[in-house]
Amino acid sequence: MKIRGIAQAISEAIKQEMERNDRIVVLGEDVTYWGAVFGFTMGLFEKFDRKRVFDTPIAEQTFMGMAVGAAAAGLHPVVSLMFVDFLGAGFDQMYNHMAKNYYMSGGQFPMPVTIITAIGGGYGDSSQHSQVLYSLFAHLPGFKVVVPSTPYDAKGLVTKALRDPNPIVVFGHKLLTGLPFLPFEGTEEEVPDEPYEVEFGKAALRREGNDLTIISAGLMVHRSLRAAEMLQQDGISAEVIDLRTLIPLDEETIVKSAKKTGRVLIVDEDYMSYGMTGEVAFRIQAKALKDLKVPIGRLAVPDVPIPFSEPLENAVIPSIKRIYNEARKLYQGS
Repeated sequence: MKIRGIAQAISEAIKQEMERNDRIVVLGEDVTYWGAVFGFTMGLFEKFDRKRVFDTPIAEQTFMGMAVGAAAAGLHPVVSLMFVDFLGAGFDQMYNHMAKNYYMSGGQFPMPVTIITAIGGGYGDSSQHSQVLYSLFAHLPGFKVVVPSTPYDAKGLVTKALRDPNPIVVFGHKLLTGLPFLPFEGTEEEVPDEPYEVEFGKAALRREGNDLTIISAGLMVHRSLRAAEMLQQDGISAEVIDLRTLIPLDEETIVKSAKKTGRVLIVDEDYMSYGMTGEVAFRIQAKALKDLKVPIGRLAVPDVPIPFSEPLENAVIPSIKRIYNEARKLYQGS
């Protein structure tokens, strides 16, 4: 079937796994009629009713705690965290219990929990609804961190998550959902009707190139690909890598590409300090330093709240033009 955006692909994966596994339940804010606002659970309530899909109060500490208890009791809860920005209200249950209980119980209480949350800006939702923040989860042992950028990957990665006994956070960018009330920068593509898995820890080579490597995730993959097309017009061949998962991270693919091109630009919509760009840069220089022709470039959101003002928001979130300019500067610096 042809799917436009990641929202329908994610809900399709959940539906098929719920049909296969009656231990899967869905809970969180507005997961019934609204489909979790950004469509990640659309159609599930109509099919499985309130026995397996139910709304909770707007109390993240409560429903994250419910998920921990449900997982310990043998269920596989799928939890909707409406915006990733709301994680603070339930973070204790996530990082002190969900991420650690399997380890602290000596293996007695597995935590098969899949959190699905919406990330990113680009449409004027301001500081408390526009962040990415996946580096917070990647920093904490126990979580797997999944960032799909295409419908095919979204369905396969979520299917994989729902067959995994560990706590996993799936980050869906709002501008990739394909919903009519949001700008859309994603893709429409053919997705198999039957269930399938996309392996964790395997990055996708979205575009081959020889002159420099651009590494990114989520929305930034699409902007990087468009920047690569502009670079091609200048005679610069850019390779584009989509990480797909931050935990586990496909170190082999990014190091191989860095050695091949000798120039690397890492693009991220999360904050610059202590984020994905720094971690990936270190992994590359640790194993490919002698192959680098210039220092690794990093482009991310500066350490400021995401502005409401459209010009200011555009100034802090990496744009296609800024990716192009940074990549061109990196190439010319050799």
